[in-house]
Amino acid sequence: MSRLPFDTLLVANRGEIALRIIRSAKRLGLRTVVVCHEADAGSPAAEAADMVVGIEGRTGVAAYLDGAQIIDAARRSGAQAIHPGYGFLSENAGFARAVAAAGLVFVGPTPEAIDLMGDKIRARAFVVEHGFPVAPSAIEDDDPASFVERARALGAPLLVKPSAGGGGKGMRIVRDMALLEQEIIQARSEGTRYFGDGRLYVERFVERPRHIEVQVLGDAHGHVVHLGERECSVQRRFQKIVEETPSPALSPALRERICETAAGIARAAGYRNAGTVEFIFGDGQFYFLEMNTRLQVEHPVTEMVTGIDLVEQQLRVAGGEALAFSQADVTSSGHSIELRVYAESASRGFTPTTGRILALELPQGEGVRVDAGFGQGQRVTTAFDPMLAKLIVHGADRGQAIDRARRALADFALLGCETNMAFLGRLIADPAFAAGEVHTGWLDENPSLAAEPPLDRVTELKLLAVAALSTRAVRDGADAVPTLHASIGAWRN
Repeated sequence: MSRLPFDTLLVANRGEIALRIIRSAKRLGLRTVVVCHEADAGSPAAEAADMVVGIEGRTGVAAYLDGAQIIDAARRSGAQAIHPGYGFLSENAGFARAVAAAGLVFVGPTPEAIDLMGDKIRARAFVVEHGFPVAPSAIEDDDPASFVERARALGAPLLVKPSAGGGGKGMRIVRDMALLEQEIIQARSEGTRYFGDGRLYVERFVERPRHIEVQVLGDAHGHVVHLGERECSVQRRFQKIVEETPSPALSPALRERICETAAGIARAAGYRNAGTVEFIFGDGQFYFLEMNTRLQVEHPVTEMVTGIDLVEQQLRVAGGEALAFSQADVTSSGHSIELRVYAESASRGFTPTTGRILALELPQGEGVRVDAGFGQGQRVTTAFDPMLAKLIVHGADRGQAIDRARRALADFALLGCETNMAFLGRLIADPAFAAGEVHTGWLDENPSLAAEPPLDRVTELKLLAVAALSTRAVRDGADAVPTLHASIGAWRN
């Protein structure tokens, strides 16, 4: 049982991360409450929580972003702590302050740490001040009048980035300096539209870079440790698709340097709770990119190789406990890969797709974990992020992890909306991925990976038959289609 100073936790999120937090909280003996918009009624998270509190809004996203409504839900449900998950309010310093002002525990870093490290420009200045490496850059806030001139002096290629937000929104690569001012206008417009903040900075773009990030944990007693690195270089539109640990690109010496640098940045910031320090790596050099002051989507690969439950550690740190282990106690075993399963069409430019999940079978077996936020019968819409689930595998080495990922994808069946699973299968089977020779622009250079091969006539007929059977089952009120795999033979989505 937990010795935490709270016995009821409200989860202010949805989908797979809400369910994943609920599982760890229950294991610690906590009563769990989840907020739920009507679009998520009947979701696995709502079914798993001890209590569900409905929230309303003009849209589903607006409901989950309504901090006052969520704090009120915590009060009404008897919750004494709020876990924000990721996205939504997880990096909102104002919400963290409002939670504390309401006499509740915010399961995350302090508002001051979010203010400092959540703002890319402030974080960058802080990192420079403490002597950690950053790419050559021009920051608009330093002198707005000379911003373009200073950016031009850096030379091409350049990366223009908004100060706020994430997910690649607003980022522009400039290879032709004649287009610099035009790209700055576009980036400012997107930054203002998505994040309400049009401030920018420009840095030298590292060609064919790799994206390396380091998981850190800190407590209120001055302890900071790192839990190794993750590589997240396989991306589309600057958004991650595949994550793995350890990175195949780092030597042991580089691994130690980059992980110690991340822990040093967190230590200098007086950081508490879970966070991730991100770096760009290329030509043997790494540069600070940003720090995410929250749990990351890809945290399971770290859990798979270290055996440390990151949500449990978040809850313990938020409850005032000191970390129960030191850096010397952290060990890593084997190799882990996470594949993000999206409701989207890879062959149509990764366009989000919709539909009702008519049948769902999740893979199982040694070294396989699935964090899924949807269940059979639920409707997938474009109202939220298109990620449906995360498939995480662990192997004794990278080769075994890839083999298990390939088999798990073959056993993963989802019928009712188009997903990117076939694309993921082609991706991990590609010789370049198997050799660990990828970078953040790899998918852009290999568009054929996203193209769907034509179906043979037999497979097409099987798909049509299963779709007809499944649609009839749902129409007749029998959502379960227990014999899906038997129905479709060797075919898997």
